[in-house]
Amino acid sequence: MSSKKQVYLAGPFFSPEQTKRLNQVATLLAENPTIDSSAIFRPGDHSYPDAEFGTFEWQTATFNIDIRQINQADVVVAMLDYRHEEGLTEPDSGTMWECGYAVAHHKPVILVRYRDDLPINLMLTGSATAIFNGANDIANLASYDFFTLQNKYVQTDVY
Repeated sequence: MSSKKQVYLAGPFFSPEQTKRLNQVATLLAENPTIDSSAIFRPGDHSYPDAEFGTFEWQTATFNIDIRQINQADVVVAMLDYRHEEGLTEPDSGTMWECGYAVAHHKPVILVRYRDDLPINLMLTGSATAIFNGANDIANLASYDFFTLQNKYVQTDVY
């Protein structure tokens, strides 16, 4: 059997609700026997410490570490839920960029969202290896086989 998989866990982390969802997904991934639980990279946990937030140096270093980590990862798991507590349905733009970069570099992308009653952008659904849609389905991340990466689709509206 291959060595366990390294994950880049993309998703917004700008509010307590967003962080809570990412924590839940990270816990499920860490429980998965095909995932290296010590190699789940969360961008929000690895901010560049040697420059003030928002400066050019900080921006450049943060961008570069995220790119290196996507390149190093075996798979990108992306949280689509963003600001739905505020009634907004569009996913986080940074997360979507990370998905596009991963696909362009032949990395499998696994989409995850708790809010399962909204349409998903066609380009996102088309780029996904698997989609975990809704809280009950997300629980299956703990047993999904990241070695075989079986396609997993859901019936959902697209836009």
